Amino acid sequence: MPPRPAVLTKRTLDKDLDKITHAEDAAKHVLRRLVPPGLGLIFVGLAMLFAGVYVFDRPGAMLVIAAAALAGYMAMNIGANDVTNNVGAAVGARAMTMGQALVIAAIFEVLGATIAGGEVVKTISANIVDAVQVPPALLGWIMMAALMAAALWINLATWMNAPVSTTHAIVGAVIGAGISAVGPEPVNWQVMLEITASWVTSPLIGGLIAAGLLYLVKTLIIYRDDKVAAAQRWVPVLVAVMAGGFMAYMVLQLSPIGRFQPFTIILIGIGIGLVSWLAARPLILAQARELENRNSSLRVLFKLPLIGSAALLSFAHGANDVSNAVGPLSAIVHSVGIGGDAIGRPPLWVMLIGAFGISVGLLLFGPRLIRLVGEEITKLNPMRAYCVALSTAFTVIVASWLGLPVSTTHIAVGSVFGVGFFREWYTRHSKARIAYIRRKAESFDIDEPEEPNIHETRRRYLVRRSHFMTIIAAWIVTVPVSAALAAMIYWVMFALFV
Repeated sequence: MPPRPAVLTKRTLDKDLDKITHAEDAAKHVLRRLVPPGLGLIFVGLAMLFAGVYVFDRPGAMLVIAAAALAGYMAMNIGANDVTNNVGAAVGARAMTMGQALVIAAIFEVLGATIAGGEVVKTISANIVDAVQVPPALLGWIMMAALMAAALWINLATWMNAPVSTTHAIVGAVIGAGISAVGPEPVNWQVMLEITASWVTSPLIGGLIAAGLLYLVKTLIIYRDDKVAAAQRWVPVLVAVMAGGFMAYMVLQLSPIGRFQPFTIILIGIGIGLVSWLAARPLILAQARELENRNSSLRVLFKLPLIGSAALLSFAHGANDVSNAVGPLSAIVHSVGIGGDAIGRPPLWVMLIGAFGISVGLLLFGPRLIRLVGEEITKLNPMRAYCVALSTAFTVIVASWLGLPVSTTHIAVGSVFGVGFFREWYTRHSKARIAYIRRKAESFDIDEPEEPNIHETRRRYLVRRSHFMTIIAAWIVTVPVSAALAAMIYWVMFALFV
């Protein structure tokens, strides 16, 4: 008998269609991973075209266009690794969703870089290696090697889920490439000592300020019998401090040098702080009207100030850390005779490449490290996160005003650690906390030990020590690794192109 022809049943058809659907889903999953690198490559190409519009008919145009590509690549790595520190605390405290945090940070990074980012660019482009002592042709290749080395190291660190300092990376790379090209003489070691001192002190200062703010919040608000009434009194004050400090910083950054006396700037900050206090007070009172006397109510009242502080920190980060990407590009632009009047004063198109590159990197690659900083070092709620964000913002703002390229990674992570270690100390030793627990126990007629919670908290650590050691190790190796890599890249470039 001839074989029976195959019959295509509905069940067989469904199985075949399921296989096709699974294959399509697998292909989409694989291709989805290629979308961010593809979009990043498109941005690098656009940066080259953008630079070419300004320099295509000038001598040294090819060098500038290649440097623009590296600066765009470096800026994206800054956005992926460093900007996460700005909004990590707010996301970890659940005051913002990941999408909201990315959009807010991207907008304020661009504003900070373009409006107030010029001062620190001078330090990276001209003050670390003395441009006067280096021939212009060599200076361009030094900065090219530094950009490539720093960007490669930060990219590797991001892939390894390590929040390293992009400022460490670029400064180490400039030094390594400069020494390999012309020796140690042109390196401005005094500036290097000042920057190094700021690297050491800035995380300590950030941690101390954050711990001090948390102490005030706990003493004045959290461990009060009527928490909501205390928050109504003090949250507007915290908002006023944030707004007044930010306005004083803006006046310093945007006004000509010497136009305003320090006392005048302080008065402007106080005036804006008073206006902000008057505006915030009715908003906080309206929010608190239906709230119960619980810690969860405080989270609601701190949500809006936390979002404001995250935006402020993103602005300050854009002003300070855009230099890590466009400082070397600015030096190259001026070394070939294109741009402003003096080295270190970058053209607007240079600043735009850095500003938008940081935002693109944040949007494409940022969520990975946001979770580490916001959720895995220590547990954050809106009150603790606000202390972290406000402390980091003010430390970065002061550093940017002084022209010091400090590491926002050091400051932000130092503030997180400061909050965590302070919580450990406060849990064990605070008389205000113990008195509050006893009052609560008495009000509910509960027997309380002589020292409440002492047995529970003796061995309880609120900061993950493994992250502490890993991050410190990453900070230590960044400068030597980026310097050695920049020296090797410079030698290869010199052998091939010079």
